[in-house]
Amino acid sequence: MRASTAFNRILQLPGASVCSVELTDDAIVVGIRARQKRLCCPDCGYRCRGRYDQSRRRWRHLDMGSCRLFLEATIRRLACPNCGVRTETVPWARPGARHTRDFEDMVTWLAQRTDRTSVSRLMRCSWEAVTRIIIRVVADHLDQIRLDEIYRIGVDEIGYRFGHQYLTVVGDHDTRKVVWVAEGRTQQALQGFFDKLGAKQTAKLKAVSMDMTTIYSEAVRQAAPKATICFDPFHVIQWANRALDSTYASATSGRGSPVMTARQWKRARWALRVGQERLTADRRKLINTLRRTERRLFRAWELKEMLRDLYRTVQPKDAHRYLTAWITTARRSKIPAFVTLAGRIERHFDGIVAAVRLGLSNGLIESLNAKIRLINARGYGHHSATSLAAMIYLCAGGIRVELPTPR
Repeated sequence: MRASTAFNRILQLPGASVCSVELTDDAIVVGIRARQKRLCCPDCGYRCRGRYDQSRRRWRHLDMGSCRLFLEATIRRLACPNCGVRTETVPWARPGARHTRDFEDMVTWLAQRTDRTSVSRLMRCSWEAVTRIIIRVVADHLDQIRLDEIYRIGVDEIGYRFGHQYLTVVGDHDTRKVVWVAEGRTQQALQGFFDKLGAKQTAKLKAVSMDMTTIYSEAVRQAAPKATICFDPFHVIQWANRALDSTYASATSGRGSPVMTARQWKRARWALRVGQERLTADRRKLINTLRRTERRLFRAWELKEMLRDLYRTVQPKDAHRYLTAWITTARRSKIPAFVTLAGRIERHFDGIVAAVRLGLSNGLIESLNAKIRLINARGYGHHSATSLAAMIYLCAGGIRVELPTPR
């Protein structure tokens, strides 16, 4: 059997046939010839027969044993009337790549599961080449389809480098995948998502969950005025806990008193932070002691628990009435921290009620942010937002890369 025939059967290259094989000290160079006669523009798909010029090019393929394997072929350029002079598209490699599709798919499949340094050593290529391959493959797999059926999204920011370097992350509540990543924590970063989504699909958005950051809420009101903004319940309860801490800090009569020792007073702080349904017998005893000796602090704890009930026991249809009554009760308590909290909640009233009524929170985005932090740590940090965004799409965007080996 001739070497060219053997390599044709081994490699099974799409749209090409082996015409020569050359063995060197540490590599195998396989000369191939494309079967297609017509040239294809990589940008617009324009096809023609006449070439502008041609040159010899080499692509890295999957290793064969201990030897690196390269494909070498004559590649032509065409004069596209729409895009200008472009290099033709070849079926065994992506446009502009110096690695074959099989090699890039293998690298990307491994990058989904381990760090880039290990991928670089295993595939015997540079760390920078792994990054470029990931960006190229993600751009090839990331299509407009992921944005076609979106109607409930969550928005949040995440810091990825020191010096207040942020990414804006948009997730789909239904597919639970990342659908948009942009550099910065600005209205422009989120506006880029709406521009990509298009006016027709943006008009179909029903709800957007977020924290109380005015940057994103203003962008949503301008781009999607019909969408309902839902403020995350976690941040509302976090406000209540901070108000409770402030009230605890101002209450000093229980420290070292005969009723409650300094150690019990310290333990009472954590008892106040725990949800009522999770109180142990000892902590419930401390709360009952506060009820007798620290009425103001106990009342602050009751207000916190009443606000928690908004998300735990109150029916969605009753949320508006219940929250209105809570604001009135908090103001009448004359506890400074909770009076301030009542005004803060009143300013975000509609978004808080909408979150209860629709049952939405930013828990999805927070879980995606935890995954993004793991991705960033696994890569020992990323030097650019572009490389990190590509990894986020690859690992959390629903991209599925098939291994070339089953074929």
